[in-house]
Amino acid sequence: MPQDMEALYQTRLARYTTAMRNEMPDMAPIRPFVAEFTAAYCGMTCQEVTHDYRKAFTAARRCAAEFDWDAVVSNMVYVWTGLTEAIGLRYYGVPGIDVPANTGFQYREPGEEGAHMKADEYDALIADPTGFLYNVWLPRVTRSVAGPGSPSSTAGTLALVKGSMAMMQYFTAFGDQNAALRSESGTVSAIAGILKAPLDILGDKLRGYMGLTMDLLTQPEKVRRACEALAPHLLAVAVGSADPTKQTPVGFWMHRGCVPFVTPQQFETVYWPTLKPIIEELWARGIQTLFYAEGKWDHHLARFRELPAGSLVMHVDQSDIFAVHRAVGDRFCLSGGIPNVLLSYGKPEEVHEFTRKVLAEVGADGGYIVDAGAIMQNDTRTENLRAMTQAARDFGGYSRGHSRLQPSKPSGMEPGSAIGRLPAPSLAPGLCADYAAATVGREPTQGDADLDRAIWSDVEGLAYTFIWQVLLSF
Repeated sequence: MPQDMEALYQTRLARYTTAMRNEMPDMAPIRPFVAEFTAAYCGMTCQEVTHDYRKAFTAARRCAAEFDWDAVVSNMVYVWTGLTEAIGLRYYGVPGIDVPANTGFQYREPGEEGAHMKADEYDALIADPTGFLYNVWLPRVTRSVAGPGSPSSTAGTLALVKGSMAMMQYFTAFGDQNAALRSESGTVSAIAGILKAPLDILGDKLRGYMGLTMDLLTQPEKVRRACEALAPHLLAVAVGSADPTKQTPVGFWMHRGCVPFVTPQQFETVYWPTLKPIIEELWARGIQTLFYAEGKWDHHLARFRELPAGSLVMHVDQSDIFAVHRAVGDRFCLSGGIPNVLLSYGKPEEVHEFTRKVLAEVGADGGYIVDAGAIMQNDTRTENLRAMTQAARDFGGYSRGHSRLQPSKPSGMEPGSAIGRLPAPSLAPGLCADYAAATVGREPTQGDADLDRAIWSDVEGLAYTFIWQVLLSF
């Protein structure tokens, strides 16, 4: 790697981490979450970057280099449909296969009758979330994987083999992608890891939104207990996939846990009590969380203030960025707030001026990262994204600023104390089965039993990672 490129990378990383800690760097970092925009810019179709992650990686690197951004997501077209097709997932419309080639991938949300989890199955989910995913959920959401008691098939076996091998290949490739971003353009990989709220997971992938809204009215206690059961596993996935250096945040994708998708009472009694301990636990371990707040979360900003200062980066989508700044800007770094509709249909001079205003007020004292309100797809105009970038360079400098690499500054909470407020799972996160039960009937160990158990647990963890990543990421 050229020495000057490594120096640029270190400057950008320090700039990014300083802003995320709600301090004043040398200038406001630019971190656009660009997805299908990269395809349009590079002359590719949505099918190409969605179905071939290598092309998506190439497009992301080219945009990072040619726009001169500080940080990007290694691949914001995150759902690799080559993998979802290998598994045979039913709930995606794949560009070029199920939808037009230049349309982004679509999520096919089931109605209440077609939900992937039925209304009377909460007890099974609560008792063993991982077992439920393998035994009930996966056979329903795939085209060929058979459930317990059903005849197996070559197609079903191949789906599991292909899917798991494809996931390993894909996740491993991110290491090379991040290294290439660093060496080719000095660009920082913006996030690491994944988190979703327990209630969002129920609505997104299990009960469907319509089923969940009915359950919140007819069996709210079961919904709450299910969220409590899911929480330790969602934490485990977030911790296991987080940046080991604790410099970049875990991406937390916020879907429909806000008013009006849920009522204020449902937020207070189910959503927040089962999410807050996860965020606090991450921070107790020195891991910051990016609240990617899709939609409007104005009603809940006071609740977010309960979290330790600096524990999150608050991304602003459809809310008024200036109002959010007044509400929580003293505690957390903000990002986003440049309207996507402006980037798609406005004029470059309008984008430039709006970005200037955001930097003058929201970014006046640092703690702001330049980005659009939501993920940018192929309707974002290149000249408008250039205008946003240029405005950040024109008006984002701080004469009093500093940039330095620094670890997160967690509160005085001890790891384990926050998540410990929720009921303990019957089986520790990270395993699909109990070692003693899984080895019943096997010949007694003649050598080092601890070594046998340790390696068994490591390999068991791969199966655990597979099913939870299918649920969360794909």
